Amino acid sequence: MKDKLRSGLISRRDFGILSMIGTAAAFLPFKSSASSLKLPGIGPEAKIAIEALAKGASGHAIMEAVRNAALAATDFSWLSKGDRVLIKPACNSNQPYPATTNPAGLTAMIRLLKEKGAGRVIVMDMGGIQKVKLSPDGMRGSTRQLMRENGLLAAAEAGGAELYFPEEEGWEAFFEDGPASGSHWKNGIMVPKKLKEADHLVLMPRVARHMILGTTLGLKAVVGYMRFDSRLEYHRDAATIYEKTAEANSIPSLKNKLRLILTASTKVLTTFGPDNGYITEPETGIVFASDNLAGNDMVSLAWFLINRELTPDSEKRIYRDPYLATNSAFNRGVVLLLGGIREAGRTESMNSYDFQTIWQEPALNRAFHLFGGIPKISLADVSGKLPAELKKSLNDKLKI
Repeated sequence: MKDKLRSGLISRRDFGILSMIGTAAAFLPFKSSASSLKLPGIGPEAKIAIEALAKGASGHAIMEAVRNAALAATDFSWLSKGDRVLIKPACNSNQPYPATTNPAGLTAMIRLLKEKGAGRVIVMDMGGIQKVKLSPDGMRGSTRQLMRENGLLAAAEAGGAELYFPEEEGWEAFFEDGPASGSHWKNGIMVPKKLKEADHLVLMPRVARHMILGTTLGLKAVVGYMRFDSRLEYHRDAATIYEKTAEANSIPSLKNKLRLILTASTKVLTTFGPDNGYITEPETGIVFASDNLAGNDMVSLAWFLINRELTPDSEKRIYRDPYLATNSAFNRGVVLLLGGIREAGRTESMNSYDFQTIWQEPALNRAFHLFGGIPKISLADVSGKLPAELKKSLNDKLKI
């Protein structure tokens, strides 16, 4: 299992570097910071349309569930004939779903957008530093190749979408946006100019553990937009990395154009992450959608915690699930890859959060404060197939 976790995550050389850092850090005491989080008041209602799927559901069934959830979450009145829609999946690596976005779900979303009148549908992302690196001097790796290997490229083509990979146009394919007032970002965030061309954004994240951030859901997917100098600031100034995760989603080119967030999750990566780890496939999987990013992440995190409960304790040991003990050390290793030894030496330590409830997750907490309070979640069982016990479990985790 250990070999499986390591294969495909990063290069053999880079894994050696990060492993040495992580091993050393494993002997450091773990200090949880969950108690430092303060909740704001209740914000506006957020409807989350949810479709249930039986274990082993076919690609066709997943596509139908995505269509149903999307249609229940929005009436698409924001979409005019000929509009350009950019879909942002999660493509951190070449690993298949659930380490990346569900490919059947991506195909279904593209087809639905075209049916509703979209003139152009563009699928765009940039891989993680372990697989792709863009600098003023050139490029290493290829998100296009990652998508070819994990199935997202074929899924996008099957739906009739265009594919765009910012690194292929080089360092100047980005512009500076933000930061928002009160942000922990020191500089504006460099994001693709392609965002200026898009009329609307649709986000299609996955549900997974992350060995540095704890989880990677909708909010964390924002890193895929960032040029690598912004990623360097994000990881190097790690004392506020969780806050910056939420704040990056508030820049105008993202916040003003985001129309729909849809997550197709019949499987969940519950340990290690973001690219490998223990995979749960519960008896009932779910597809859920909303126009509220924080609300969607609340349900996503509740679903993650339910699947963590299905994960054997043996899979949660440090070397299989290193977040709590070694996240700060692994983050320093990422800075080493992004900026070299000098920047790695300047890297701030970061906190770990042993969140047992959704209220103890720091990036989501920051999103609550940024976006008008805690969304009042309303789960809409679109086809009436959601088992009562699962609906109760979700609602229990969504209660304050």
